[in-house]
Amino acid sequence: MISVNQQTIKNLYWEKGYTVPDIAKRINISSWALYNFMDRHKIGRRDRSQTSFLLSRNKPRFIINNTLTASQEKLKIAGVMLYWAEGTLLHNTVDFTNSNSNMVRLFLKFLREICGISEKRLRVYLYCYSYQKVEDLLNYWHKVTGIPLSQFTKPYIREGNINSSLRKLPYGLIHVRYNDKQLLEIIKQWIDEYIVWTGTQVAKGGRLCKRSVLPKGRMEK
Repeated sequence: MISVNQQTIKNLYWEKGYTVPDIAKRINISSWALYNFMDRHKIGRRDRSQTSFLLSRNKPRFIINNTLTASQEKLKIAGVMLYWAEGTLLHNTVDFTNSNSNMVRLFLKFLREICGISEKRLRVYLYCYSYQKVEDLLNYWHKVTGIPLSQFTKPYIREGNINSSLRKLPYGLIHVRYNDKQLLEIIKQWIDEYIVWTGTQVAKGGRLCKRSVLPKGRMEK
């Protein structure tokens, strides 16, 4: 049991970010007794905005599935390989780019079933041409991904020649993004593990480095 003293309680509450009930449980006293202790020793309490920030910071952003079935093992390999080919390794965001609806569905299935991501943190960024109907494209990708339109960011609309570009990007191209550095690091680790596992690593250039940028957006035929 942790001793009850002013500095310890202040450190647990303000430095470590524990709640009053959490601290009370750790030191084996009631929450009300701890509240009284804090009042007597003039240990201030967090306001509503500080509490909301703390709860948001500590809330799990993904939960990796470590008990995979045989089919889920295949899904994990497929998802990691897709990201190796069509994802970005820079910065703090999982960012998968493609124009192929089946690849997008598969990668999202990987994020949802293997990575255990939070649906509310998913974002979609559409890249399309000025002659295309943006609203129709947004609705198309909304149906493909199952992600609410409210989570689609402002699209990038490019000027282009309809004769040369329509065949390449009939539905535009999207980025599926999940802003979480820790998840990106895990996916990068899986990529490296598969490189070693398959024996494809070579002395120079075979292993991905943290500054690598992978190719983006293969066109849907």
